[in-house]
Amino acid sequence: MKYLILLLMFFTGLGAFAQQEPPIAQFSGVIYDKDSNSVVPYVTIRNITEGKNYSANYKGYFSFVVHEGDSILFTAVGYKKLALNIPKNLTNKKFTALIKLKPDNIELPTVTIFPWASIDEFNKDFLTMKFADDDLEIAKKNLSKESLRDLYMSLPRDGAEYNTNSFQYNHNKLNNSHMVYTNPLLNPLAWGALIKQITEGNKSRDKK
Repeated sequence: MKYLILLLMFFTGLGAFAQQEPPIAQFSGVIYDKDSNSVVPYVTIRNITEGKNYSANYKGYFSFVVHEGDSILFTAVGYKKLALNIPKNLTNKKFTALIKLKPDNIELPTVTIFPWASIDEFNKDFLTMKFADDDLEIAKKNLSKESLRDLYMSLPRDGAEYNTNSFQYNHNKLNNSHMVYTNPLLNPLAWGALIKQITEGNKSRDKK
């Protein structure tokens, strides 16, 4: 008799528990970007009521079992959170939804990057810094005699310069073609001037 009463109490408790648990349903859908209508992959889906986590695939598709009335939360990096509740009294035990997440634009504060780790390093580099010449100083250096001479010696001659030199050489050769060059060693006047210079030089040394 005692066992019969225990069995009756057990089955009564099962019936009460079965009546309290909401019916299950298959929850499926695809997740899109609300602005661009492109799929959002790998969204984290949390069943808050059951404390379970799921994830959408790379096409934004998901499908898992829920209970009617469960609270579902969708979260993704760069998007605002979205929550919804599974409807009750579903006729075919299936619930399909098109989820659209709104982008969440986060404005971060401006960050300025410096190459110095501390103020001391900045002061050290600033005091030893070599400032570049201004445009006027650079122009003076480029137009100096030394710079122009080095530039002239380093640059090869162009065709116009070769043509000018060749013309000048031929012109001088033509003008001097009928001239007779004399040998200074055969000029008696030159020898006389040389002997006079030597004699005067010897006299000046004798006086000393």
